[in-house]
Amino acid sequence: MANDPLFWVVAAASLAVLVILMIGIAGFAKGGEFNRKYSNKLMQLRILAQFLAVVLIILFAWLRSRG
Repeated sequence: MANDPLFWVVAAASLAVLVILMIGIAGFAKGGEFNRKYSNKLMQLRILAQFLAVVLIILFAWLRSRG
């Protein structure tokens, strides 16, 4: 499985979601100007990244099940 390039794309997409989520949580915890300015955009970006990650995971599972 680790030899499959799509596996690494899925892993990178999942890691991107995690990074965006952590930045959002840190901004929310700190509050202030950064949170007011970027919290909504980070949420939108996280939702988009999650959607892409889920699509890639489904594609990966489908392709692996076909052999």
